[in-house]
Parts: sequence; C-alpha cells; structure tokens
Amino acid sequence: MRPALALLTACAVLIAVPVAAQLLPGVALPQVPVAGPVTQGLEQTLDRPLETIRESAEQLVQARTDRIDELLRRQREFVEPDANGEPAVRGELLLVDPDAATLTAARGAGFAEAGTDRLGSLGMSVTRLQVPRGLSLAEAQRRLLRIAPGAELAADNLHFQSGGVGLQAAAASVGASPIVATPVGVIDGAPGKGESVAALRGFAKGAPLASNHGSAVVSLLQGAGAAHVLAADVYGSDPAGGSALAIVRALDWLAGAGARVVSISLVGPRNAALAKAIEAVRGKGVVVVAAVGNDGPAAPPAYPASYPGVLAVTGVDGRQRPLIEAGRALHLDYAAPGADIRGRNKAGKWASLRGTSFAAPLVAARAAAALESGGAWEVELNREALDLGPKGPDAQFGRGLLCRGCGRR
Repeated sequence: MRPALALLTACAVLIAVPVAAQLLPGVALPQVPVAGPVTQGLEQTLDRPLETIRESAEQLVQARTDRIDELLRRQREFVEPDANGEPAVRGELLLVDPDAATLTAARGAGFAEAGTDRLGSLGMSVTRLQVPRGLSLAEAQRRLLRIAPGAELAADNLHFQSGGVGLQAAAASVGASPIVATPVGVIDGAPGKGESVAALRGFAKGAPLASNHGSAVVSLLQGAGAAHVLAADVYGSDPAGGSALAIVRALDWLAGAGARVVSISLVGPRNAALAKAIEAVRGKGVVVVAAVGNDGPAAPPAYPASYPGVLAVTGVDGRQRPLIEAGRALHLDYAAPGADIRGRNKAGKWASLRGTSFAAPLVAARAAAALESGGAWEVELNREALDLGPKGPDAQFGRGLLCRGCGRR
C-alpha cells in the first residue's frame, strides 16, 4: 500500500476528536509567520503557507486544539467559546426567525436586541441578542435554551479557510478554459490584484480587503473558465471575521445578485443560522459547493460541506492521490486538484497552493458549466468525473475527480 494511502487508512480508524478541535485548517503543518498586526483579522492569522504534510493524525488533532486555544487567547476581546467550545463572536447570540413569545422571554431574561437582519432573498430573519452582563457566551446560550427550548438559537461561530498559499512561483502558460457565463459567487476573503470580478462586497469590518486565500480561490475559478464572478469578503480586517452571520449575509446578497453557483472554501461547526440560509439558497436552485477542510480524516465532519445538498469536495495531488490532511464531511461528492497547483496571491503574483480550499472552486466552475449546458447538471458532472479508487462512489474521492487538468500552471 502506498505510504499516503496507508496513513489515510490508519487515520480513518481513530476515534472522533473533541468538537472544539475541528475548525482550524492545515493546523498540523509548519507555519510561516504572517506579516501585519493581529488586527488584520483571522483571515491573515490562518492564511499561511503549507510546507509539508508529514504530521500524524494525532498531531493534527493536538495542533488544532493548540491553534484554537491561541486564537481564544489572542482575540479574547472579540472571540469566546460557545456552549460546545467552538470559537464565536463574543457576547452575541443569534435567533433565527424568532416569534414574539421567544423575544419576550429573551428580554425578560436580560437579553437585549442588538438588531435584526431581514434577509429578503433568503426569506428569513436573524435577530442578534446581546448576552447579559456577567454571563459568558456559553452560559447565556444554555440559559436561553432553557427558557425558549423551541427556539432556533446559535452562537455566531467563526469559520476558517481550508488551504494555504505558499511561496511565489513561476507560472507556465496553459491552454485557455472554455468561457462559462453562469454567475458564480465566492464567499471568502477579497481578491487582490490580477482578479477582476463582476461585483465585490464586504460583510465584515474593513471589508473588502485583499487576501491571499481569496485571491487564489478566485484566480482558480476564473482559470477554470468562470467569467462572471461575484465575490463576498467575510473577513476584511475583522478579528472576528468569517462569522456565521457574515456568511448568511453574503449568501443573501449572492442569491439576490443572481449567482447560480456558490463556492465556499471555509470550515466551521454546524450552525442553525447558516444551516437555514444554505437550505433557503438551495431552495432557489443555487448549487452550493464547499471544501471538506484540512483537519484530517479523524476530525469531526466539517460544515458547510456537511449540510444536506451541499457538494462536498476533497482534494488530490498531481499524482491523483488524496491529500492526507484532507478533512471529512457527512458525505463526499467529488474530488479536484488541491495540490501541485498554482494561483495568484493578493499581489497578483503566482504562488503554490495546497488544500481542499482550492479544489472547491474548480468543482464550482464545472458545476457552472454543467448548468450552462442546459441539461441535468448533476448528471453532467457525474459523466465527467473520473472514477478513482474502488469502483463507484467512495469515501476518498466521492463520485470521482473533476477538472483534472485545472490549476496545473
């Protein structure tokens, strides 16, 4: 058995790790420091080059835990753990489509309303509640669930990018991909120099702000033929960027702007507000594509890839081997190149890429092309997918490899 596959097999039998340890992508890999202050936000904190993938699954788990602990320590003014130990925006809870009785009960328990987002394109609303003074977010979450047990309640959980942008690299000329006019949305950091998008909007403090990760994702999407890209920046310079509510707002905007496919290369815990938004946007016929993350096969299922109906995407290297750091979802649909590929960083320079983050936009581009063909888009994708591993759908490659030559610059 090849070494990479042997490690995957060994990792798969490990017991599930604690919920608090599932979020941070690429955490077992050696990190290169990022220039700039902490106030550049979580996007820069986590957007670091990936140099090697020689860590064991146990080390991946421990490194994730350490990174979360560091995040909570460094960003404690803005971030705190929710009742499940997941990082979330400090001092705020989210109520999805609350009724009058729930709001009355919340006010009576000392929760103040901080505002309501009425998301017309999604047909839902989200009310932000301020946690009463003296209570932690986790304590407040448990209290509110006791007094309003039927409420759709969530912390404003943070989501993290699932791939790394490495050192600058030369790019070889490649053949042009067929142009796809179907509008494709991207929820990530903002693209930088070299990426001209049809529309760009920010959903976090300081957004839009160019990022290496967002630039790489958009450059791959455009390189795979998507000509009409709508970019939503959910990070900016916000220390609590990548929150569930920011992603929900981005989905509302993209749905209203006509996106037919949405690519999300972010990883976080299950969240009631985001689950409702994903369900709503899919109900409008939008195809949602998400990366499974780089937390390793022993990690709990990643979201939004694990929400029902989302196309969950993993990555392979240049020899069509699964990335040994790839995470998992409750289901797996497709694989695409996620290593030995190149994209542009925020300065417009070509850089090496690694991570399932970069497989997701390639599948999104193929989904857009399948929609444009006018046939049954999923049938088209399945016909195109190269079956790898055991015959038929499997846990390493899903239904097969898409966009097999994409990103090889």
